[in-house]
Amino acid sequence: MALQPSRAMAQWWSHAPVDFEECADTADKAATKEAKVSALAECNAKFAGRRKPGGGYTYFDFMQDRSFDIAGPNPTPEEQKRIDQEYTVYLDNQRRNSIAAAFAAKQQEQLQQPLQPATFRSETEKVPLPAAAPKKRETVADLKARAKAAECARHSFSCEWPRLSGGLDDLKKLLFGSSTTSKAKHG
Repeated sequence: MALQPSRAMAQWWSHAPVDFEECADTADKAATKEAKVSALAECNAKFAGRRKPGGGYTYFDFMQDRSFDIAGPNPTPEEQKRIDQEYTVYLDNQRRNSIAAAFAAKQQEQLQQPLQPATFRSETEKVPLPAAAPKKRETVADLKARAKAAECARHSFSCEWPRLSGGLDDLKKLLFGSSTTSKAKHG
């Protein structure tokens, strides 16, 4: 027993793999298929780069579907930063291409819509004019509000808010039409 070296003491000279390929070679020597699969998964997790035939390493970024040359078996922080910057450019290009494709599809759709045939009428139709809205009578509340506005201190929230709110309502009506605002009030 004393002459047989223990496995724990002998590990100090064991050679740890330096890259994926060495790690995969070691994993291939595992006793069972499950052990091989597990060891290979550990190799994948430990080493991101793959050895190139002429020397050096390459890193495949599946998000960009392209490879990058790197110095070692894993990207350095500077290399990772460069890969991330390239990914940002890639996403920007994808977004631009998507917008351009959508725009082209919309234009194509508009070109394919059949034109409505023009119809000419010999007699002119008379369209009735809308009746003028009756003039609103000023109420006591309107007069009080007008008096308060006249004596309100400039740049105070309580005085500026009604004016701002009214302006926003007018802007909504201008942008979205009066039907949207009436739906919002009733819905």
